[in-house]
Amino acid sequence: MPKTGHIALAGVPNVGKSSLLNALVGQHLAIVSPKPQATRLPVVGLRTTDDTQFVFHDLPGLLEPKYMMQARMRQAALDQLARSHAIVYLHPAPAGVAPPFASLAGLEAAPRVPVLTVYTKADLVPAAARAALGADALLVSAETGEGIAELLTRLECLLPEGEFEFDPTDIGTQPLNFFVVEYLREAAFELLEDELPYAFTAEVEEFREHSSPVYIRVTILVERESQKGMIVGREGRTIKAIGSHARARLEALLGSPVYLDCWVKVLPNWRRNAASLSRLGFPDDPSAS
Repeated sequence: MPKTGHIALAGVPNVGKSSLLNALVGQHLAIVSPKPQATRLPVVGLRTTDDTQFVFHDLPGLLEPKYMMQARMRQAALDQLARSHAIVYLHPAPAGVAPPFASLAGLEAAPRVPVLTVYTKADLVPAAARAALGADALLVSAETGEGIAELLTRLECLLPEGEFEFDPTDIGTQPLNFFVVEYLREAAFELLEDELPYAFTAEVEEFREHSSPVYIRVTILVERESQKGMIVGREGRTIKAIGSHARARLEALLGSPVYLDCWVKVLPNWRRNAASLSRLGFPDDPSAS
């Protein structure tokens, strides 16, 4: 009988969840940035073998929210934790022994499903520091691939029997529109400074998948008029660079040329506005009802 199950990749911001997801599925699905809190909504990646389908969920970092968008991000993470068959609790190996997951995540009780503690960034840890983590500690590196096979072996033992939920050839479950926005945000984190990437999001207005090249029209959203000029840049150079970065990611994902048509619009204070967040796909916060 085959096995299949949903696995949450969880931890505080910037512990390597997105890098690990990409390594597990063999494709650059989740955006990666050295800046914290790049993941806003769970990214789903699939890895399917002959008899097992792993459904990985890269969750937003578990943190104490400071404004409405962060509260929605935390809610999205908690919702998926409650639906998962297993939790991979990621903690950076250079930071030493991981604290208990429930206390780190601010949970009232320990999860009812198995929690597997995994130490990331193994390539940055010398032998002496590894020993301090314990003989049974599982260390992984998204950079070198160390520990990935052992992680999959341990997870396979935790998954229930059941038929595959998704086509074995798929590597993700989310619509292409989702990745258009994600790759634009990744470009923003790479090319823009300070707070601006956090005020940046986008909406897909048109997607002609069967045209050649694939035509995608996108509206980039920022919170203030002054930010709009910064996104466009002098003679349009910044928005061209953002579009070029995202287009390269999309062409790799789609396997075909892409024409990405980007425009910029102000959506005032969208990170703190309930209606705007709902429009952009963030789950409702039940505490606000």
